[in-house]
Amino acid sequence: MAKERIGFIGVGLMGHGMAKNIVEKGHPLTVLGHRKRDAVDDLLGRGATEADSLADLARRSDIVVLCVTGSPQVEAVLTGPGGLATAERPGGAPLMVIDCSTSEPAVTRRLAAALAPQGITLIDAPLSRTPKDAWEGTLDVMVGGDDEALARATPVLSCFAGRVVPTGPVGTGHTMKLLNNFLSMGYAALYSEALMIGAKSGLTPAVFDSVIAGGRMDCGFYQTFRRYVIERDPEAHRFTLDNALKDVTYLAGFAQALGVANPVGAAVRNAFAQPVAAGHGQDYVPTLSDRIAEANGTSLTANRSGSV
Repeated sequence: MAKERIGFIGVGLMGHGMAKNIVEKGHPLTVLGHRKRDAVDDLLGRGATEADSLADLARRSDIVVLCVTGSPQVEAVLTGPGGLATAERPGGAPLMVIDCSTSEPAVTRRLAAALAPQGITLIDAPLSRTPKDAWEGTLDVMVGGDDEALARATPVLSCFAGRVVPTGPVGTGHTMKLLNNFLSMGYAALYSEALMIGAKSGLTPAVFDSVIAGGRMDCGFYQTFRRYVIERDPEAHRFTLDNALKDVTYLAGFAQALGVANPVGAAVRNAFAQPVAAGHGQDYVPTLSDRIAEANGTSLTANRSGSV
């Protein structure tokens, strides 16, 4: 049985590795041009083809995977001028769209309902883990959609995922992603504040790490975070402060729509809003530790070998 033709939009930090795995596992792949021309050229060298417009991509694809920034970009790609929903497909063939972005659940549900009468199935399949996992095909994917849609999407998702976790109806994948990122960005804010207090009192990051690493407060997120703090690896966690702020802002709006109190979320959001407002939005998440230390008149890199 021939594999479905896959279109891919958003071959950035995560999308490049995801698309690479799709084409290497035998799916005909068409990509849309991206500002990271090196990623597009790499994929073309692996057997992908390139579309010259959204409509062209839609005509060449049975399933389109989106890996863009958030809901505004998803809406533009789907229903904006020249978007996927406007494309004339041969024989009116049904199209599936898998949104792997971190989007607002309410927008995802609204788009899914609006597109269904046009024969377009939209499901949400946001991601967890890192660009390294995307390249290795070991991402975690949270999927919102009905059983039929999930069955159709799973062979594609399995190209780049180590785990595919159904979460319920459309929109629940994005809900779970917001909760996942709330926890991870909450860890980043907590680690950063704790490191700052330690440094301010003469306790070095190395001593902090010697207690946390391997203890009950360790986790996979801490392990990437510490690679920046302790080893000063600038590529340890390639997720920008801008994107972190976007995600926790989405969570704030979601909590407000539910009518629930979200005081910890507000504190986490403010921790990211301050460095973004100061012009550091394109820096990666672990640098939050430096910004919080600086704001309190200390440094995590001074006297690195000392202790209390």
